[in-house]
Amino acid sequence: MKINWKRKLTSRKFWVSLAGFIAGMIVIFGGSQEEADKISGAILSGASVVGYVLGEGLADSSGSAAVSDKKEDI
Repeated sequence: MKINWKRKLTSRKFWVSLAGFIAGMIVIFGGSQEEADKISGAILSGASVVGYVLGEGLADSSGSAAVSDKKEDI
């Protein structure tokens, strides 16, 4: 089974799950709730940047492919 990484990295469910898992591990291993909250916030902030960049890159690449196809038709 092949994993579609572009789809995974733009999934909000994936990032929320990852942040929740890491926050839980921080608390289990003796970290404070405040540390867990800060790290979870940093993960989710980073995830929104990654999702935006990948999404825009995919939109730009599909848009430029459509323009290239139109130029070839002319």
